[in-house]
Amino acid sequence: MAIPQSFIQELLSRVDVVDIVGKYVQLKKGGANFMGLCPFHGEKSPSFSVSPTKQFFHCFGCGKNGNAIGFLMEHAGMTFIEAVKDLAQQTGMVVPEEQQSPEDRAKAAAAKAKQDSLSDVLEKAGEAYREQLKITPHAIDYLKGRGLSGQIAKRFGLGYAPEGWRSLASIFPKYDDPLLAESGLVIVNEEDDKRYDRFRDRIMFPIRNIKGECIGFGGRVIGSGTPKYLNSPETPVFHKGRELYGLYEAREALHSAGYVLVTEGYMDVVALAQLGFANAVATLGTACTPDHVQKLFRFTDSVVFSFDGDGAGRRAARKALDGALPYATDVRSIKFLFLPAEHDPDSYVREFGQEAFAEQIKQAMPLSRFLIEAASADCDLQTAEGRARLSSQARPLWQLLPDGALKQQLLSELAQLIQLETAGLEKLWGQQAASDQRYAPGARPAAAPAPQSANAAFSKAASAGHDEYPNFEPNYGEPTAWSGGNTFVPSNGNSHWKNKNPNWTPGSKFGNSKYKRDAAPVYTGPRTVPASRADHAARVLLGNMALWETLSGEDHAMLCALPSPHGPLFAWLESQFHEQGALGWSALREHMLGQPFAEDAQRWVAQDKMNAVAGNEEATPPDVQEARQELRRLLNMLMVDHLQQLKNEALAQHQGGQDPEALARYSSLDKRWRELKAAAAAVPLD
Repeated sequence: MAIPQSFIQELLSRVDVVDIVGKYVQLKKGGANFMGLCPFHGEKSPSFSVSPTKQFFHCFGCGKNGNAIGFLMEHAGMTFIEAVKDLAQQTGMVVPEEQQSPEDRAKAAAAKAKQDSLSDVLEKAGEAYREQLKITPHAIDYLKGRGLSGQIAKRFGLGYAPEGWRSLASIFPKYDDPLLAESGLVIVNEEDDKRYDRFRDRIMFPIRNIKGECIGFGGRVIGSGTPKYLNSPETPVFHKGRELYGLYEAREALHSAGYVLVTEGYMDVVALAQLGFANAVATLGTACTPDHVQKLFRFTDSVVFSFDGDGAGRRAARKALDGALPYATDVRSIKFLFLPAEHDPDSYVREFGQEAFAEQIKQAMPLSRFLIEAASADCDLQTAEGRARLSSQARPLWQLLPDGALKQQLLSELAQLIQLETAGLEKLWGQQAASDQRYAPGARPAAAPAPQSANAAFSKAASAGHDEYPNFEPNYGEPTAWSGGNTFVPSNGNSHWKNKNPNWTPGSKFGNSKYKRDAAPVYTGPRTVPASRADHAARVLLGNMALWETLSGEDHAMLCALPSPHGPLFAWLESQFHEQGALGWSALREHMLGQPFAEDAQRWVAQDKMNAVAGNEEATPPDVQEARQELRRLLNMLMVDHLQQLKNEALAQHQGGQDPEALARYSSLDKRWRELKAAAAAVPLD
């Protein structure tokens, strides 16, 4: 839903950012501000400042900053809508929903109710598993044998699923309830409709999302049965490619330790927490994905991947490298820890101790070194052929890196190994990338339609008396340029200039005029229509959802407060990003079906793909850096418009004597308005 900007401003004026932050961070008065240890990165001396006058927080160490809404989004993992609703509830305000139709509100309420119902079912099952563990000696003995205490088992909510085929029938009287199957707790045989428990005779590990809600389970077999680990299936609330086991429990430890340790299994996470490393998480039976990495970097700027030193561990690390490269900025640290083949983190700590394992983490392989090692696989650098192979294998990895000092340094190191000048290697890779794009499947433009049929279609559209894009807003809403009409009109309104159409040809021998109209232009396909700034911002974010992470809380608030259909789309996109991570356009389009803005979103994206070959619209992915720069320019200009609106409101309040502070607010808004307008003018949009 679109939340009016006036409501957000009123909400922020009623809450005290010091009180909101103080619930999570111990603050002490320091001059005009309050100071504390930053909750977003590890530090020993406080550099985290909260200003009661500006209602703003800022860390001088890691640079995190924002208002009360931004803090809840960053620290508590809330979506923008959730943060607004949470603050509104604390202040007794009601979030307005007049922008939504009753049907839309009903659909949203139904979807939320479905998710809540699934979570309730899973929570109830989890409670039953925990109670069962207390009365099952061989399950307790197994956990004790792994060195786990009752306290750590309670912290992670460990339980036990009994051996019976229908044990949950004693917990859920309606064993045929569809929610049991939809949540993954019960398996239904399609042939005879028989039902039975998915988890039997297993230690149960509840999987929680970042809000602490149970969304699934992992079951570890006791003994030598197979499979060793069994996970919940994909459900409306559980997507294993986006969730990380133990992340909810590790949140505070991540901030104090300053890094996250990514392991391979549930037991690693629980055992390491028992042994003093509570900042460990694990992937859920799948390779580490970009969504996993992106989610981790919302909590810390340092990630250490821990893998076994055998072949399987190296392959897992290689996949993690691919997922991590797009997020390896100059201010982030990504390392790879390879333990001896006979050890996992749990066994290593027990044999050599905490300090030895901590030293291993410090000595872990940096991403830059692992990239070179991965690219050099099977390359004989003593031969020209081997160095050429290195160039070929390194290019796709290097190109995944975001622009920055790390990328440039790696280019220099790789150039030395390949024995080329840095500029020469960069030029070579640029040429190869252009060649790949040119000959990629679907890169060749589609054949033009036959002139006769095309012109017939053009004439038909023209005679229909309507425009294909009735809401066409040329040049981002600016006045249209001269298009053949008379632009010179004297002050008396009598022009001596004849209106000239650009399709008239001077010097014609036909007719009484020296101008004649040429034949109608040949139709060459649909037009790529310029759109509004909000349209373009939507197109960029829909095409590269990962850019949502780069936006500030102020950007989020501005976009989500836009009128329909843009505001509801951005609010929905924000919630999807926090719940599911960055999705591609194809997946977003599927999730968007039934939403009131779905048709608009598809039209905006299509405007950027009108020259693509049908069926291959996504053959060439957009350049991330260009998309980021374009989005920043768009947001600056949108903010210019937004600030102008706030300036007008402040000026009206001052002139009406409604607010004694309105003039000071106007001056502050005007200063920022001028800065942003100058920045936007310096780099204009094409």
